[in-house]
Amino acid sequence: MPVSSEHEPHPPHDLDLVIDFVNTLDAETGEDRLAGASGLATWLAEQQLLARSPTVVRESQRREAVRLREALRELMKAHNGLPADPAAARELERVGLRGRLAVEFAADGSSRLAPRADGFAGALAMLLLPVIAADADGSWRRVKACRADDCHWAFYDHSRNRAGVWCDMAVCGNRTKVRTYRSKRPATPSTPTTPTA
Repeated sequence: MPVSSEHEPHPPHDLDLVIDFVNTLDAETGEDRLAGASGLATWLAEQQLLARSPTVVRESQRREAVRLREALRELMKAHNGLPADPAAARELERVGLRGRLAVEFAADGSSRLAPRADGFAGALAMLLLPVIAADADGSWRRVKACRADDCHWAFYDHSRNRAGVWCDMAVCGNRTKVRTYRSKRPATPSTPTTPTA
C-alpha cells in the first residue's frame, strides 16, 4: 500500500472516492475491507453514501459491490496500457441502470446527474458520478491501476505527460526494474567440479 504525498493536489471531481473504493482491496497484503457485508456497510456509511443506523447490507449486495470495484479496477488498468475488458464497462452500465441515474434540473436551469434509486442501488450509482464528471474533461484517464502484477493499487497520475505507470516508483517501480534486470542477465555458468581419485 503506497503512501501518497501530502504535496500532491487532490484529484478533481471527487475521484478520491472512486480511488478509495477500488483500494478497499490491498492485493499485496490481501486485506479486503469488503470481505464481509458488514465491512461494506461500514465503508458506505463512512463515505456518507448510506446512513449508518438502518443500513443492513446483504451478501448478494456485497458481491455486487465487489463486481463494481473490480470493473473499475479493470478500466483503471486499461488507462495504464493493459488490455481492456469490455465486460467492465457493461458492469458500470448495469450499476447506473439499477441506480436510475438521471439528469435533474433546478428552477434556475442548472443541472446535475443523480441517482433516482434510494438505498443500496443509489449508493453504488453515486460512485459513478465522479467517473462521469471526470470523463467529460479527460481526467478520468489519469486514474490508473498500478502495472505491477502483485499490486494494481489505484492512483491518480499527476505527471505532466500522463506517463505514470506505478502507484509508487520507489516500491513497485523499483521492484519491477530489478525483476526486469535480473531476467535479462545472462545465466552464470556453473564451475565444473573435478573428480577426486
